[in-house]
Amino acid sequence: MRVGIIVFPGSNCDRDMMHVLQDVYNIDAQFFWHQKPLPISGLDAVILPGGFSYGDRLRAGVIAAHSPVMKDVKQLAADGIPVLGICNGFQILVESNLLPGVLLGNESHSFMCQWTELVVENNSTPFTRMLEMHQHIPIPIANGEGRYYVDEETLAEMHKKNQIVFKYAKSVNGSKGQIAGVCNTDGNVMGMMPHPERAAESKLNPFDSKPASLIFESLIGGFH
Repeated sequence: MRVGIIVFPGSNCDRDMMHVLQDVYNIDAQFFWHQKPLPISGLDAVILPGGFSYGDRLRAGVIAAHSPVMKDVKQLAADGIPVLGICNGFQILVESNLLPGVLLGNESHSFMCQWTELVVENNSTPFTRMLEMHQHIPIPIANGEGRYYVDEETLAEMHKKNQIVFKYAKSVNGSKGQIAGVCNTDGNVMGMMPHPERAAESKLNPFDSKPASLIFESLIGGFH
């Protein structure tokens, strides 16, 4: 299995992701700079990591959404390749129209860095197939613009098409419906604000690392 990690100016979780993929799960992972094309064949999954691409100028993720590499990310997504965006990666996916909604400033008007808890709402994606429905996941957030918003009409469609993947167990930042992660209609593109790469090892997670690790194990399991 070969995973591409996209690196933008300002990405700062790319090496955390590389560590988890290579050192914890022994996955063949490779960095791809945002200005260079991706191999259209030969990649089994793509991950857009967290950070502050372009310093969050204009709006988090909006400039990176116009990077040359996103044309290839969209093509791979259309081909059914799993694409995961975490934190800033999630912001880039919504700004690229690969996922519905938008990420706004937190209700607290401040950067939030704390442990929270997710509830699984969809366990049929390539990233959640090993999780149980309504399973709780202890996991950290670290963002200033993590408040998910979508209009009522789109939200109703998302519920109908099973696009809500994760919700917060309790309101942490004012996200609509306490939504923390969503997917596209095909389920192969998923974005989430919390950081599973910071929760998948017992030495990093003081609560229970197993649920977060199942996000990566779900992806790996799809290729065995």
